[in-house]
Amino acid sequence: MSYLNYIGGQWIGAASGATFEDTNPADERDLIGAFPDSGAADVAAAVSAVKAARPAWSAASPEVRADILFKAADIMSRRADEIAAELTREEGKTINEARNEARRIAANFRLYAGEALRLNGETYPSEAGQLVLSVRQPVGVVAVITPWNFPLSMAARKIAPALAAGNGVIFKPSEITPLMGQRLVEVLLEAGLPANLIALVQGRGPTVGQAITAEPGIDALTFTGSFAVGKQIAASLSTDTRCQLEMGGKNATVVLADADIAKAAAIIERGAFGLTGQACTGTSRVLVARPLYDALVEKLAGVAKAIKVGPGTADGVKMGPLATRGQYEKVLAYIEIAKSEGARIVTGGEALRESGDDALAHGYFVSPAVIADLPADSRLMREEIFGPVVAIRAIDSLDEAIALADETEYGLAVSLVTNDLNAVMRFTRETQHGIIKVNSPTTGVSLNAPFGGFKHSSNQAAKEQGGANVMDFYSRIKTVYLGA
Repeated sequence: MSYLNYIGGQWIGAASGATFEDTNPADERDLIGAFPDSGAADVAAAVSAVKAARPAWSAASPEVRADILFKAADIMSRRADEIAAELTREEGKTINEARNEARRIAANFRLYAGEALRLNGETYPSEAGQLVLSVRQPVGVVAVITPWNFPLSMAARKIAPALAAGNGVIFKPSEITPLMGQRLVEVLLEAGLPANLIALVQGRGPTVGQAITAEPGIDALTFTGSFAVGKQIAASLSTDTRCQLEMGGKNATVVLADADIAKAAAIIERGAFGLTGQACTGTSRVLVARPLYDALVEKLAGVAKAIKVGPGTADGVKMGPLATRGQYEKVLAYIEIAKSEGARIVTGGEALRESGDDALAHGYFVSPAVIADLPADSRLMREEIFGPVVAIRAIDSLDEAIALADETEYGLAVSLVTNDLNAVMRFTRETQHGIIKVNSPTTGVSLNAPFGGFKHSSNQAAKEQGGANVMDFYSRIKTVYLGA
């Protein structure tokens, strides 16, 4: 099946006529469809159309904007199971994981529908006979560039607040999950969003992304992806374009000596192997108190061996394939790096498409890996892998735990497993991470709480998610002095 861009209120192909193919990571023979391989001309047309439509939307009452987002939430709720099945086929996550994501979109739409009604300003004390107040106005045209690992939820938490604030949107989904981008736009249009207010531009990141950053009509850009790409985007944008970047993570779970082994293993399992390890907040390092080291390694190995890997819709499957051949090859390459460093592969890290199981023969399946006895300078302790691989290292003190948790260039999420309140207070105060979880996995966040990292995980321009704080990125403030 062939799909199209949505530009200027019409479903159209790329100006060049070029397309790219989207396939199922659980079975690379399964072609999902062909999508427009867009370029600079398509981006320019999209910006022109959205820019023309935006003033009327900005002038619409907050109730109008909120009503459309509430309707979009209702439509998404109704279509959640249908879209979840497509998400599993396109991205590979299990059907339960896909349903959770699809249903979360409705909650996102409802949250930001409410924020449309709360775009408040303030008043300030001033001299007699004068009133000083601030008012919020939309930024303008917002470019939204999203990753493939959460193609619905990442997009919704950017697009919904942008629309709630009165902006127009240029949406570029990942070329790995283009169908999810299309479905999200369809839901918004069905809800009554004005035809020209959003543009869907499909295509490859290096082409469409560069065209977006070079386009002078973009007033703000929000991106989630790798640090390398985020750095390129920041360098390419003009100085007057707002930029929000959420990038990688090398997240640790720290297990102190008083922790329960079974509880710690369950927390690590969800953080490391849920979503096939393809979450920016996923656990890829475990720092465990030395007295618990051997027991936790053994327990995690048992947990990993018990995980059934396969197509996301198959009965009993807890972990699906990696999303692309590139990710599959990258994970296997890191297993070889671990071996070359002298680490011990306790379990997993196997290319399951070569296992002889017909259900796995054409997909990007790797067994969940537990790796122990790593050297201090191991690449697996520093570099983002983005797969079901967890590296374990012993620690001898809370000081060492904090130092090692912070030693990478990233600072997104960290988890601490302990019952020691003093340790919790010190750890949360000192560690350089934007998200700190206590006795819970590094993955899983509340949609009404701020999201973002430190260091190379974010440019820290503005937090994603949350409530009113999110609207600071999507709106600008004017200060008005009213005299008699």
